[in-house]
Amino acid sequence: MRILLDVPDSKADSLMDVLRGIRYVKAIPITDSKAELMEDIKEAVEEIKLIRAGKKEARNAEDFLNKL
Repeated sequence: MRILLDVPDSKADSLMDVLRGIRYVKAIPITDSKAELMEDIKEAVEEIKLIRAGKKEARNAEDFLNKL
């Protein structure tokens, strides 16, 4: 299982020390931008699932590109 935690910078070092002290836990810090990218991808996948299930309407690719 993977868990993404949002911890204040002032508390991060002490939490990482605790996590690294647990033998079966692999703790790797990531940058804010990488965490945001992961969240954006997760949201996109959920949207695709809703579209495929017919619960949400897909956007026209041409309209999408014109808005950019």
